[in-house]
Formats: sequence, structure tokens, C-alpha cells
Amino acid sequence: MSIIKSAYLELVKVLSPVRHARMIGVSLGDNCLVYRSMEWPSEPYLVTIGNNVQLTKGVAIHTHGGGNVVRRKVPDFDVFGKVVIKDWAYIGAHAQIMPGVTIGEGAMVAAGSVVTKSVPDGMVVGGNPAKILCSVEEYIERNMQYNVHTKGIGEKEKKQCLLTMDESMFLKK
Repeated sequence: MSIIKSAYLELVKVLSPVRHARMIGVSLGDNCLVYRSMEWPSEPYLVTIGNNVQLTKGVAIHTHGGGNVVRRKVPDFDVFGKVVIKDWAYIGAHAQIMPGVTIGEGAMVAAGSVVTKSVPDGMVVGGNPAKILCSVEEYIERNMQYNVHTKGIGEKEKKQCLLTMDESMFLKK
């Protein structure tokens, strides 16, 4: 490994994920949560992310296509698509966002989804390929009965709450 690449990898370890994203060219809004395991594309300058967006563990954003199987016939083949993630969107763990996709304002992408088409504002998508499951409003309505109001409390209190909670308050699939 080159000295420059080694120094870069050390720098990335100390930078916050948000600062790293901005440093490599991602247009990233304010108040975003970006996990360190985020996988940025080789063209990060083609990614625009709004405010208050959550990109969770292992999310990968792709901006290009053009594998060698195609280049066997068209040697200089390369296609690109910008990715836009609008304000207040949530991208679940290990989701894949493909080139040319826009994730709408306030939309949710379920963990493990492969998003091959743009997602309208306020919708929940999931699967491979991702399909619309419901609106965020419907999601809230269906799940409000399981809300245990632990967001923002300490880990100790949360653990105590969850370990003593009635079974009926847990999601069951």
C-alpha cells in the first residue's frame, strides 16, 4: 500500500463520518446521522443528501454501472446516475441505493433493501427490488401501539425498561 493511501486511511479513522463525506465531495445537509460503515461511491460528488437524513450501518450508494462484461463489447462503456436523498429520509441498515435514484422527503427505506427506482415523498419501501409497502403515516398508525417512548433516555434506563416490559409491547412478526 502506498504511503499516501495509508495516510488517507488513518485520516478517515479520525474524521467523523459527516466530515469524511463532505471531504470526499458528497453534498450533505445539516443534522445528518451517517454511520462510519457507510459505503460511498467512487463518484461521491454525484450524491446530494438533504437535512436530518439518517444513513445507518452498511448503507451503500452507487452512482455508476459499466462492468467488464459490457466493456468486452464496448470498451469505453460507463454510465452514471446522480443519487438524491431528500430531507428527513431514513435509510435502513445494509440498504443499496442504485444510480439515478431519488429518495423522497420523509421516506423510509427498510433494512437490506435494494432501491432500483425513485421513492416518492413520505413512503416506506422494502425488498429486493424495493417496492412501496405503505406510507409513513400508515407505518406510524400500525406501530404506535408498540411505542415505548425510550428515545433519548440513558442506556441503563432503556435496558431496565425493555427487560421489564410486558411481552405485548414487543413487535411480533
